[in-house]
Amino acid sequence: MTRPLLLAGVFLITTLLWGCSSLPSKTTTSGSGKGGYYLDDGPGDHPPAHLDQIPDAVPRKEPLNKFANKPYTALGKVYVPDISGKPYKERGVASWYGRRYHNQKTSSGETYDMYAMTGAHPTLPIPSYVRVTNLSNHKSVVVRINDRGPFRSDRLIDLSYTAAWKLGYLNQGSTEVEVERLFPK
Repeated sequence: MTRPLLLAGVFLITTLLWGCSSLPSKTTTSGSGKGGYYLDDGPGDHPPAHLDQIPDAVPRKEPLNKFANKPYTALGKVYVPDISGKPYKERGVASWYGRRYHNQKTSSGETYDMYAMTGAHPTLPIPSYVRVTNLSNHKSVVVRINDRGPFRSDRLIDLSYTAAWKLGYLNQGSTEVEVERLFPK
C-alpha cells in the first residue's frame, strides 16, 4: 500500500516539474509545414486573426509573488530566483510554448495564455518584465515573466506563442536572443 502511494507521489512531482522544461518528446518532421515545435504542442486550432495587434507587456509596479520567488529544484538542479532588483542582460536561446500548456497554471498561479505577451525564466523575479530581441532579425518585444522554465541548460527563456510569432521564429522553434530586464518608470 505504501509503495504505490509513494510511486504516485513521485510521478506527480516529476510531472509538475516537467511543466515548462521544453524537453522534446517527439519533434516534427522536416518539411511537415507545422513549424519547429513538438507534436504535442504548437499553435492552437484557431489563433487570433491579428496577432500583430496584440500589444507588448507594459512594465508596471507589482508586488513579487511570495511563492514563485523562493529557491526551488527542477530536474535535479537548484534554482535561486534573483529578487535583488539588479539589472539583467543576457544572451542565449529562446524557445516557445503553445497549446500544450494553454490554460494551465503557471508558477505565478496565473493561467497561461499562449496569445498573451508572457514568458518563463528560471531565475528572474515573478513578475518582472524583459525586452527580448531576436539577434538574427533584430525584432524586439516586451514580455511579462510569470512562469518558471525552461529547464534545459541550452535555453535561456521560453516565450508565449504570440511573442515568438512577433519575433519571427515560430518555424525554427528556437532562436538566439538578448534578454534585458526592464523596470517601471
